[in-house]
Amino acid sequence: MRIIKAKDYDEFSKKAASILAAQIALKPDCVLGLATGSTPIGTYDQLVERYERGEIDFSQVTTVNLDEYRGLGKENDQSYYYFMNKYLFDRVNIDKQRTHLPDGMAPDSEKESERYEKLIEEIGGVDIQVCGIGNNGHIGFCEPSSIFEKVTLCVDLAEATIEANKRFFESADDVPRQAYTMGVGTIMKGKKIMLLAYGEGKADILAKAFLGDITPEVPASILQLHPDVILVGDEAALSKFPDS
Repeated sequence: MRIIKAKDYDEFSKKAASILAAQIALKPDCVLGLATGSTPIGTYDQLVERYERGEIDFSQVTTVNLDEYRGLGKENDQSYYYFMNKYLFDRVNIDKQRTHLPDGMAPDSEKESERYEKLIEEIGGVDIQVCGIGNNGHIGFCEPSSIFEKVTLCVDLAEATIEANKRFFESADDVPRQAYTMGVGTIMKGKKIMLLAYGEGKADILAKAFLGDITPEVPASILQLHPDVILVGDEAALSKFPDS
């Protein structure tokens, strides 16, 4: 695992964006696995700035997102479809037909999970998968469990995740109780994984995930077994690591 440490959020975002920009430059038709939430917003802003300067071209890029809330339509401003268009897709020259997320309004959750897993396989897999980490160790919406989920599925969200995400909604009651997510096995198929973690609040779970046992009770701990992981964090998030 390669660890990249940043002093502040601006440097953190620039370093993460540099890795994605390099992937696009090396392979213009690459497949990017993308994430949502507050942490990667600065990274997407940096990518937009590079695009506006003519440094990167998204015209051949394909994207697949980690997850999507079940029950939220594309027009809902809390859906991840809306998020990705707002912070990235509407601001660069990406072909919208090449951007993929689970369909939060699909009537059959099993069929939608199977469709999304098959889609990822058909486009040739992910070249670099961006992930965040939840305070309970989840990646995507793969919550702590007794097993590592192998494929894309619809999951019930843990109360800790609902509590963490309620800041984006008017109240906790408005947070969806289910979401589609790539399974841990799907995430691990990515050729490269970039985990983004920012702030003191992520220090304990990062140490548990990367310095502790590999266990489905801390889903992110499986990343210890991946051959090419880049952990991008700030000094506070990485404070529990031995050389920090």
